[in-house]
Amino acid sequence: MKNIIIFSLVFMFSATLYCKIDLVTLPERDKVQLTIYNSADLTFVRETRTLTMKKGANKLQFSWANTLIDPTSLELFPLKDTDKIAVTDLYFPPRITGLGIWNIVSQISGKSPCEINYFTSGISWQAYYLATLSQDEKTMKLEGYVKVTNRSGEDYENAQVRLVVGKIHLLDEIATLARRYPPYGRPFKPVPLPSEASKRPYVESKAMLAGAEDRVIVKQIEKEGLSEYFLYTIEGTETIPDGWTKRLLSFSQDKIPVMNFYKYDESRFGKNVFRFISFKNSKSHILGKEPLPDGLIKVFKIADKDQHLSYIGQDSTKYIPIDQVVDLNLGPVSDVKVEPKLMEVKTFNYQFNAPGRNISGWDESQTWKIKVSNYRNIPAKVEITRKFPHQYWTIENSGEFGDYKQLDKDTVRYTMELPPNATKTFTYKVVLRWGDRQY
Repeated sequence: MKNIIIFSLVFMFSATLYCKIDLVTLPERDKVQLTIYNSADLTFVRETRTLTMKKGANKLQFSWANTLIDPTSLELFPLKDTDKIAVTDLYFPPRITGLGIWNIVSQISGKSPCEINYFTSGISWQAYYLATLSQDEKTMKLEGYVKVTNRSGEDYENAQVRLVVGKIHLLDEIATLARRYPPYGRPFKPVPLPSEASKRPYVESKAMLAGAEDRVIVKQIEKEGLSEYFLYTIEGTETIPDGWTKRLLSFSQDKIPVMNFYKYDESRFGKNVFRFISFKNSKSHILGKEPLPDGLIKVFKIADKDQHLSYIGQDSTKYIPIDQVVDLNLGPVSDVKVEPKLMEVKTFNYQFNAPGRNISGWDESQTWKIKVSNYRNIPAKVEITRKFPHQYWTIENSGEFGDYKQLDKDTVRYTMELPPNATKTFTYKVVLRWGDRQY
């Protein structure tokens, strides 16, 4: 443990002369638990230490210098002999920054386990995923990782790490409170330790990647729901020094059913065809055990029988609840093409206003030819979206247009399946009504 946080038990020989007290250095932490939120710069720290009490008045000194600990959240209480040990108050000596002192009155002498709780800033975590498509692109392997970064100014050895998904609202920023003098406010109430009966079985997983700075640690992670939050508990303990980042495997699931498809939508993607893959966070898709945190998903594909991988693309996903479908946008492609061509434009059914004989309405017909090509050696599902300038239109389709659907008042979609190395062509004629013809 760094020396920037010093815990010491002080026996009070004089209530008025601080310089005459004896200092006894506390032992190392017995346990420490970090509960890290990803929606705010906030971590709840719960640690236990065995203090040596003297019968009578005792003092416990706590320094948070050079750290991002919020002193207003500090709380200390004994874990046993609670009827014989009383923590009377916590005060902050004048003209001394980064220091707080607890007054403790004990009816007994000897060792006593105590818990110290506080909030700190500077510890964060984020999720990301690696997806590997099978050669036929019908299934994928999905691995979830969490990356924990410690910039709090304090080392945490052998800490149990819990990761919380969910949005919270803070009245104050913890980092600001850590630097404020004098501190203000009152400590937060501690959260009880979970009972053994409430724990669920761990899910075993295997790490895939390894690195020098971001080492992959194979861990089991326990996951449980907390109303609007969701809690991930990493199995065992982990030492997280200040200034370090560690990468931990959350889960690994193989043979997840996926759907490959391509989208052409000039209003969104211009003249490009974009590739998507879709899967569902459900038990029917071998997932659905818990929500998935937001994060970056990198997608690879098994390229050959030797299991070499080729990079396909990546997309950032938002928080994925159970039973929600996820569409990953992997970017533009060149091996699937959609080529619309305007073949003919006509105007007719002119309407005139009576006084000036000016044109007040007319019909316009546009004939479009759409060529769709799949240059891949596997089938391709293609969605083609076409938008019209307004809601007053009729349409006629001909050729291999597949499934036709009107999405809303000015948008239609064609969906078709193309065999490997195949081309399909279809035509549509849309009649647009303008001016007084719009009815």
